[in-house]
Amino acid sequence: MNSRNPLVAILRGVKPDEVLAHIDALITAGFSTIEIPLNSPDWQRSIALAVEHYGHTVKIGAGTVTNVSDVSTLSSLGCAFILTPNTDPEVIDTARAAKMTTCIGCQTVSEAFVAFRHGADGLKIFPAGELGPNYIRALKAVLPPQVPLYAVGGIRPDNLSHYLKAGCFGAGLGSDLYRAGQSIHQTAANAKAFIEAYNTFCQSQA
Repeated sequence: MNSRNPLVAILRGVKPDEVLAHIDALITAGFSTIEIPLNSPDWQRSIALAVEHYGHTVKIGAGTVTNVSDVSTLSSLGCAFILTPNTDPEVIDTARAAKMTTCIGCQTVSEAFVAFRHGADGLKIFPAGELGPNYIRALKAVLPPQVPLYAVGGIRPDNLSHYLKAGCFGAGLGSDLYRAGQSIHQTAANAKAFIEAYNTFCQSQA
């Protein structure tokens, strides 16, 4: 979703009155893709604020998108992308028609091919932490090489490189980056740890 930095910061549970401060901490650390899941309180307001204040400098999108009506709402809010927890061709088709980038949740090879054939821009492999890097390697062996995989669920600074080495293009970072109610200071510290881990991996591949 962003070639500058393929790490997606997931702000699950963030509230409108705090969303901008946490996004600012993430941008300062080096993030350029921010996801606000739809199971967060008053997500419409949070996404609208995020797009208004930061949409011109970073990609603001939505996660846990499961139905077509939400896709239409997100398009009207100016969302750049959606992430889904499941593989729903109708959601993919609607998002593509709205010119939104899609990262589609899947686990099996069958789900991955359904998403790819409907034009998904990326595949969200979930729960990656439970499946492990070897599962990523197995998927990569049969999927078209141009399909970018994102590891989501259980990704930490100390295991991020394992998934990147296994063939993931990027990763979605959840509770090890942000937990609802945590301080801005904690968000900044966690974000710094992830960016350092990613940069260390890139240096090792140079």
